[in-house]
Amino acid sequence: MLSDGDIKKQICEMGKRIYDKGMVAANDGNISFKISDNEFLCTPTGVSKGFMTPDYICRIDGEGNILHANGSFKPSSEIKMHLRVYAMRPDIKAVVHAHPLYATGFAIAGIPLDKPIISEAVLSLGTVPIAPYGTPSTSEIPDAITPFLQKHEAILLANHGALTYADSLIEAYLKMESVEFYAQLLFIAEQLGGAKEIPAEKIEKLYEIKGQYKMPDEIKEC
Repeated sequence: MLSDGDIKKQICEMGKRIYDKGMVAANDGNISFKISDNEFLCTPTGVSKGFMTPDYICRIDGEGNILHANGSFKPSSEIKMHLRVYAMRPDIKAVVHAHPLYATGFAIAGIPLDKPIISEAVLSLGTVPIAPYGTPSTSEIPDAITPFLQKHEAILLANHGALTYADSLIEAYLKMESVEFYAQLLFIAEQLGGAKEIPAEKIEKLYEIKGQYKMPDEIKEC
């Protein structure tokens, strides 16, 4: 089992990855990890995710109250969104919020990533819906994402960015990479005349071949 110190190092590593990949600018984005049913580690507000060290990371409870924070560090202002994910999805251990360029562009344009255009995206993400716009740091965003949490593995946030979650920090980060790659491919395909979708029966075949993958419910209902 990883120690709190190891988890803090991983959070910093994921922060550097999203920063180096251009998925966040300046002090944007936030990352959290569930260490027990009522304790969480999270990135602080007002700092670049590319330059964090483990001592930056805050510990909070399930209500967002600070249990430990060094110096003037305070938990991310978006922590309510993370806590809603954990409350609705007991299987989730890590949450990543970022502003990847293409995916956020789709979120701003009001276009969900819901076309089955590449098998890897179908298997790992299913479809990626857009949650209605909510004011950052308020309960509006947690309320906006709630209807999508049970059936989706990633969510676009209208006029804001993207949210991914998984049972480990690396998987939550990799989902963010996958969302952005999916958005880039869909954008390019549309410029080339329109995306050609994988036929529904072929999607079913993908899951027959890859039976170890959990099939997102919204794909089953196509």
